[in-house]
This record gives sequence, structure tokens and C-alpha cells, in this order.
Amino acid sequence: MTTATLPAGTTPALATIHRPRKSTLVRKRDDHELPAPSSPSKRSKVSFDSDVEVRVVEEWEKSPAVVQDGVRRALLKRATGDTAGYERIKAIYTPSEDVQHVQSPVSIRNHTAALLSNVSMLNKSCADLVHAALSSDWLGRSEDYVYLFTQFLANLVSAQALYLPDVLRMLVENITAAPPSQSQTETLAGVPRSQLYARAHKTIQYLLQIIPSACRILLSTLTNLFPHQTDSRRAHIVYTHNLLRITEYAPVLQTDILTLITERLMKIDLQVQEDLEELAEEVEEGVVQHVPQARSDLNHILDDPEDSEDDSDTDDEVDRDTLRTQKIAKNVEKMDSILDMLFTYYDQKISTPLPSSQVGPLEILLGQFQTTILPTHRSRHTQFLLFHFVQQSSAHIDVFVGMCAQTSFDKKRPAMVRQAAAAYLASFVARGVHVSSDIVREVWDYLSNELRKQLREAESACRGPDLQRYSTYYMLVQALLYIFCFRWRDLESGPDEDFEDDELPSIYGNEHQWRPGVKETLQLHIFSNLNPLKVCSPGIVTEFARMAHHLHVIYVYHLLETNKRIRLSRQCGPNSYSQLNRETALTARSLEENQHLDEYFPFDPYHLPKSKRWIEGDYREWTGIPWLKDEQAVDSDSGEGEADDSDVEEGTGTEGSNE
Repeated sequence: MTTATLPAGTTPALATIHRPRKSTLVRKRDDHELPAPSSPSKRSKVSFDSDVEVRVVEEWEKSPAVVQDGVRRALLKRATGDTAGYERIKAIYTPSEDVQHVQSPVSIRNHTAALLSNVSMLNKSCADLVHAALSSDWLGRSEDYVYLFTQFLANLVSAQALYLPDVLRMLVENITAAPPSQSQTETLAGVPRSQLYARAHKTIQYLLQIIPSACRILLSTLTNLFPHQTDSRRAHIVYTHNLLRITEYAPVLQTDILTLITERLMKIDLQVQEDLEELAEEVEEGVVQHVPQARSDLNHILDDPEDSEDDSDTDDEVDRDTLRTQKIAKNVEKMDSILDMLFTYYDQKISTPLPSSQVGPLEILLGQFQTTILPTHRSRHTQFLLFHFVQQSSAHIDVFVGMCAQTSFDKKRPAMVRQAAAAYLASFVARGVHVSSDIVREVWDYLSNELRKQLREAESACRGPDLQRYSTYYMLVQALLYIFCFRWRDLESGPDEDFEDDELPSIYGNEHQWRPGVKETLQLHIFSNLNPLKVCSPGIVTEFARMAHHLHVIYVYHLLETNKRIRLSRQCGPNSYSQLNRETALTARSLEENQHLDEYFPFDPYHLPKSKRWIEGDYREWTGIPWLKDEQAVDSDSGEGEADDSDVEEGTGTEGSNE
């Protein structure tokens, strides 16, 4: 190191300080290098190249892996309160009326695949997202997407069982006449409804395979979504068709589903009968006769989005009675269509061999008869399913007849059920073409023996007709009279099967030969103190009297004249003397009519235009005796005269049974 020397004559003010000199070897920055970073307190100025396109990546452009990771992070952030990503996912499945915001199929597919991968995270707190996905238009999309969504549903209900009822309800809603997916797929490829139904059934079948316990929940859902009896014909046809389709792949539900259809059909049946009874007889016949025999076929009904057949405009100027008639006609047509579907279904099932472990269709029908049909009063058409299929074999006839007879005599059953069973027994034996003569005679003997027992128990304490106390007895007698009117030829001893009606012996020809006990049974009960001809339906009594007299079985016209002077309107009851009311002619007639048995036989003529083809060849029409149609009964002139004004009153039902 060297020391600097001051010039001569100069005095330093301060001591000389020796400092190291800074190096001047600094590298010169090239022009192309970036400037040195500025102070942190200053923001750098950013410039963009105008030739580079800058935009946000759309959802459909994201890879499935990116979408899956985004869905997972959105679900995790939602637990911390950040719901922005979660709401964006939910919007993917929410239909939008704005075309610009309609989600692309790729985006929907990727998000569904992401939900499938993260299904374990879709707990109860994510119910709104799950419901949005369930409400989407998945059934109307491509086959690949339907398969993906089906896998999502299967994994969802397996991992999160709480969603099983919601999933099943969504699927059942999509087999109704107005599936939710239909309205959302109009902008897509235009999938027909029949294909929507097929896809929904395939998904239901798959879920039942992996979760057998879902059958109970499915049945409850099917019951809750069954169309109301006032809904359109098309709604009932479509839903019934799809219910029957479920029985094909879920045989464990077959009995319950068929019973459900029968119960709802009977409600329509009863409503029709109630409405028809309010109309005049000629109007009633016109309603049934003017029901169209054939409408659109089933395939057209399934795919037709318009319900033009049921929702036709009505003229405001049409009177009230006409509107009511139109409503009844629609219900009749609805019932006719459902019955025709059931006839077709049972016919196919009965002709198809079934595994021994599966309940047969006939056993299902017989079970429905005991639990649903028999306890329902005044059903008119539903029971003809049983009437037709029971007659397919003699063994089935024996089973049905035995069931009705046993129920009629079972004192543990309610009186109304026992009386209904007697009506079914008499009507089936009388009207069934395939009911043999042997069955007719066995039933006659069976009823005769039971009536003899009941008469023996009641006659000693009874001095007159009493419907309230002996209703079952009277119902059995009426059944006997009804069978006689239709099947009297089978009660003759050795009847000639080759006899024509116009060759039958008349009252002026040969005597009829009757089986032992036929005349005796009729004599015993008709002239007993219980006086059944006073209580039985007047229409049946009148026809029996004419035929019995002509066939030389029994003469009852003098008893009928006596019965005209017997009044039952003041019959003793629990409240008979609670208060004194003046009885007028109108009230007396009304009370008198209530003392007769109902003229109800469940297999009366069947007139539904479409489904009546099923009972042709099974049904015995009323013919009577040809030459009695226009004749008056012999010696009945005195009975047709005016009745004596002075009546014999039976105030207690135990007096004055004049024979």
C-alpha cells in the first residue's frame, strides 16, 4: 500500500484517513436483460401481448380428473362455510330457461362421474344437491349417460341409505302418465315415453337386485302415487300397465301389486254404480251402450304426450245432467279399459307354467276375493275376473263354491259378509255355464241342510218374519229361490239333456219328476213361521212363484196375497218406543221397502263393451220358460185385484204369520 503525499506548503486539517477504494469492475447489463426488481413498495407494471388470447376455461373443457378434484374440494369447503363451489355444482343439474346457461352434455357427464367418485361425501347435509341431481333430465339423454347415472344411483343408495325412498319415488314418478323427465327432454333428442318407461324399469330392476329390502319401500311408493279415481283414463291405463310390468321382474311384489290394482278398480266400480243409480233406467242403459268399444291402442297411449281423449273441451251450454252423464261414461270407459288389461294379464299368466315356489294367479284372485271383493258391498264388474278364470277347470269351480259356502255358514264372520257370500254362491251357480249339474245339486243339498238347522233353532221362538234377527236365514232362502229359477232343469230327477225349451212339459202335459227333497225343502221353509217370501226381494219372489206354479213344484199365490196385508214397518227395534211419531202413508211405504232383502246378485249381466268378450261362452243369460213370458200365472187373477184396505199389522214381528 502507498501513502499519498501533500504538496509542499499545505497543512492538513485533519489526519489523513486511509479507506479502501471501491471496485470499479461492475458488469455492464445487456440491453436485452430484464430490469432489476423494484422496491417491494412499488407495483410492477405488467403489459400483455395483444397477440395472445386470454379467456376462462369452460366447464365442458375441463378434464374428468380436474372436475372430480374440483367437486371434492367444493364438498370439503362447504363444510367450512364456503359454498360458492357447491352452489355451482348444484346449478349444473338445475334446468335453466336461458339457452346460454344450458349445461353441455360433457359437463353434466363429468360432474355426474365426479359425484359417483365422491358419493361417500354426499351425506344428509348435501340433500339439496342430491335432489337436484335426481330431478335432472337423465332418463332422456344418451344410453351411456343413463348407464352412468344408474351406477350413481346404485352407489348412492348403497352408501347413503337415507336417499333410497327419494330415489324410488323419482323412478316411480317417471312411470306415470306425465313423467317429469319428459318435459325436460323436449330440447334433447326427443326420447319417446315408451323408452323413458323402459329405462326407468331397468333401473328399478337393478336397484331391487342389489337391495332386495327396497321392495317394501317401492310398494309403499307405488301405492301413494296411484292415480286418484277421478284422474283421467290415460293416467290409469299407463300406471296400471307399468305396475303389471313391475310384477314381471319383481315376482315377490306380484300379489301386493295385483291387490292394489283391484282395490283401486273397485273404487271406480262402486262410484259408477252409485252414479248410475241416480239416473233413470233408460239413461243408465244409454250411458253404457254409448261407451266407445275401442280407443287408441296401448302403444299409442304410452307415447302420446297429449291426453286429448280425456281432456276434451266441454260446451258451457251443456246442461248439468248431460255433463254428469258424460262423466259417468268416462268412468265406465276407464273401468272397462283396466278390466281388459287385467283379463289379458291373468290369461297370459294362467297359461304359463310357474315355479312351484311362486303363487299362482288363480290363488291370487281367490285371495283378493276373500280380502277385498267379498267385503265390498255392491261391486258390479270387478268380480267377473274371478267368474271367468274360476271356470277354467272343475277343480277351481269346486274351490270357489266351497269357499263361498263355508263363508256363508261361518258364524264367526260378520253378517254382511255371510250374506254377500251367499249371494256370490247363488249367482255363480246360476250364471256359470261351466258349473255342472252335479255342482248345482250339491249346492242345493248343502243349502237345504243348513237352512233346516237354522229353522230348527229359530222357529220355536219366532211367530213372524223378522229381517233383523234372521237376515242370514232369509239370504240363504233367497239364494235357493234364485238357483231354482235358473237351474231348475238340473233339479229334476234324470233330466233329458236333449229337451228343447219348446218341448218341455207344460202344466197341461206330463208332470215333472223332481229329485228327492226339492219339493219338501221348498214347502218346509216357505210356509214356516219365518215367512221368507215376505222378506225376500219382490222381484225374485214373483218370478219364482210363476215358475214354481207352472212346473208343479209349489203353489204360493195365496201366501203372497196374505203377505200383502202384513206390515213390517212397526217392527220392534231398540228405539221403537223412544218417541211417538205419527206414521204417514209415505213413511210407512219407505219403512216397508227397507224390510226386504236387497236384490243384489254379483254376477248380473255384464255390459262393458271392450272387456265383455272375455266372458262370452262363460255366462248364462236369463231365459226363464219361453211360454211364460207373456202369460199370466194360472189362478192369479184374484191375486191381481185390489188389496184390502184393512192391513194386518205385525208390530213386533212375532204375530200373525197367516199361511
